[in-house]
Amino acid sequence: MKRTLWALLDDRAGSVGQAKGILQALDGSMDIVEKQIVYNGWARLPNFLRGCSLIGIDRTQSDSFDGAAPDIILSISRRTLPVARYIRKKSGQKSKIVQLMYPGKSGLKDIELVVVSEHDRQKCSGSGFFYITGCPHRMTEEKLEEARQKWQAEFAALPRPLTTLIIGGAIKGKAFSVENAADLGKQVRRLKEEKGGSLMITSSRRTGKEAETAVLKELEGIPAYTYLWGETKENPFMGFLACADEIIVTGDSVSMCSEACGTGKPVLIFEGTGWLTPKHRRFVSSLYDGHYALPLEKYADSPDFVPAQRLLPAQTVAKQILKIR
Repeated sequence: MKRTLWALLDDRAGSVGQAKGILQALDGSMDIVEKQIVYNGWARLPNFLRGCSLIGIDRTQSDSFDGAAPDIILSISRRTLPVARYIRKKSGQKSKIVQLMYPGKSGLKDIELVVVSEHDRQKCSGSGFFYITGCPHRMTEEKLEEARQKWQAEFAALPRPLTTLIIGGAIKGKAFSVENAADLGKQVRRLKEEKGGSLMITSSRRTGKEAETAVLKELEGIPAYTYLWGETKENPFMGFLACADEIIVTGDSVSMCSEACGTGKPVLIFEGTGWLTPKHRRFVSSLYDGHYALPLEKYADSPDFVPAQRLLPAQTVAKQILKIR
């Protein structure tokens, strides 16, 4: 009989995306039940006050936690941990908790495994921590091939090599400046003038119109297929990753960079000036240390860069979960 896992999903899209990557990697190995959680105002309380309880949970809109307790509980954020501890307590301490990301000190004693990104290692001390590079994502060879089959005809007329450019933006209120945006555009232009080919460009809601315009202005005249924030046509993001010969991505998003490095394609990261936080700089350094990516600024020194391996943290975490007894 397969063991059971309850995944506690909330309204944090980034955390849910990481969890979905792990669930995808576990598919077929465990009986998985997704439990949707809806919060009320009490969820803002710190965890040491919420304890092992359903305080902060709108029980009329959330899924039920009744029935036979699971073998494993996947808690995906700080706010889901009190619920996971409640379920564990109700099980007579039999259910094991796997926690994504460091939730703070409160409740650590109840957690079997805390999955933490290398760039957050300095927060943690003690046993029970499992460190990964980047964050879990849903990029697999099967999904990439499916996207390639779907989108390759759309991009067939573009001259090769195809370079995907993924533009992020503001970090915690710190804007992606026009100066950094223009510098990104200039660096990408130099690369394309040397290698030829065309671009597949996408921006995000955090980019900002001024920064987006500054990048595009520097890239005028280079053949390009664009999907910019706010457009209503079908999002070709997976196609951009699947059909690219190389990928350039800004270093402001752990998920974007992790997904890019999950393709196995050459990945170049733009860091900019006075923009990335210390956490983001630690993150991109972990990608360089693992030979998953190169700084865009150093492309000229390693024009034939090939990553050492694909970045697949979801599969790594899934293997650790399966070891828990």
